[in-house]
Amino acid sequence: MEANQMRGWAHEEVIHSLAKALNNHYVFPDVAEEMGNYLEHKLVGKEYEAIKNAEAFCEQVTYDLREISKDKHLKLRYTEQEKSVDMKISEKEQREEYLRHAKLDNYGFHRIERLAGNIGYIHLRGFHDPEFAGEAAVNAMNLVANTDALIFDLRNNGGGSPSMVAFITSYLFDSEPFHLNSFYSRANDVISQSWTLSYVPGKRYGTKPVYVLTSHRTFSAAEEFTYNLKNLKRATIIGEVTAGGANPGAVHQLTKHFGIFIPDGRAINPVTQTNWEGIGVTPDVETTQHEAYETAYKLALKHVISLYQDRNEYGFIVKEAENQLKQL
Repeated sequence: MEANQMRGWAHEEVIHSLAKALNNHYVFPDVAEEMGNYLEHKLVGKEYEAIKNAEAFCEQVTYDLREISKDKHLKLRYTEQEKSVDMKISEKEQREEYLRHAKLDNYGFHRIERLAGNIGYIHLRGFHDPEFAGEAAVNAMNLVANTDALIFDLRNNGGGSPSMVAFITSYLFDSEPFHLNSFYSRANDVISQSWTLSYVPGKRYGTKPVYVLTSHRTFSAAEEFTYNLKNLKRATIIGEVTAGGANPGAVHQLTKHFGIFIPDGRAINPVTQTNWEGIGVTPDVETTQHEAYETAYKLALKHVISLYQDRNEYGFIVKEAENQLKQL
C-alpha cells in the first residue's frame, strides 16, 4: 500500500479481519455478530469500493460500527508505518508508542497552579497509567495540597487508565479504602474491582471543595472520574454532558496498516449498578464548556471568602479572593 491509497483487495482484508476480531473480543457478542454481518453485507454490496483513501475508509467503517452499537470507543485506525499483526509484537509496539506519547504529553498534566484566592487548578488531558505517570500525579496533588478548593479541568480529557482514576481519587478522601468501581471482562468472564488506596504519597486533600469541568469531549476514564465523584457527592460537576463512553478495551492490529480499538469490558458503578455508556455524565451545574471555568472559579472564590471572612488574621486572602471575583 502506498501512502494512504487503498488497493482493491484491502477493503475485503480489513472487513473480514475486523468481523473476526469483533466476534472474538467485543463485550457484547450479539452486537458483535450484528456489526460483523452489517459490514460483510456492505462489502458484498460493493459499498466500500469507491473509497480509495484509507482515512476516509476508516471514518466510514467507524461510522457504520457505531450506527449498530452506539459505542463511541469503537474506532478503526490507519497508520502509514507498518505494524506487526503478531499479538505479542503488536502489544510491545503499542506500549513503546504509548510511552513516547505519554512522556511528550507530560502524562496528561498540562497545567497545575495556585490561582488567586488560594484555589488549586489542575488541567488534566489524560489519565495515564500510574506505573509511568504516578510521579507526575503525586507532584501535581502535592502542589495543590494547601489550597482551599480545587478545580479539575477535564474539558479536553479523552480518558485513559482506571488505575490513575483510583490513584487521584484516593487523594480526595480521608477514609479507609472503599470500592470505587467494577469492570466486567468478556475475555475472562470475571468482574474486577477498583478501590481507593490506603496510602498515597504526600498530603490528602481531605474534605475541601472539588469542582470538575466537563465538555462533550470529556470521555472514557475522564467520565469515570467524574461519574464516581458525582455519585459519591464528593465534587460539583460543571459544564456540558460528557461523551458517553464506558466500555474499556484494547487495540487489535488487523493488518500491517489497520488497527481497531475494541471494547472488551464494561463498567459497573457500585452506587448506581450501571454506568454512563451512551448517555454521558450530566453536570450538577450545566453550562457551556467555555463558561465552565469561570463558573467554577466564582463558586470556589465565594467558598474561600465565606471560610475566612470572620477571621481577621486571614483578611489578606479574603481581599485577594474578593478582588479576583470582581474581575470575573
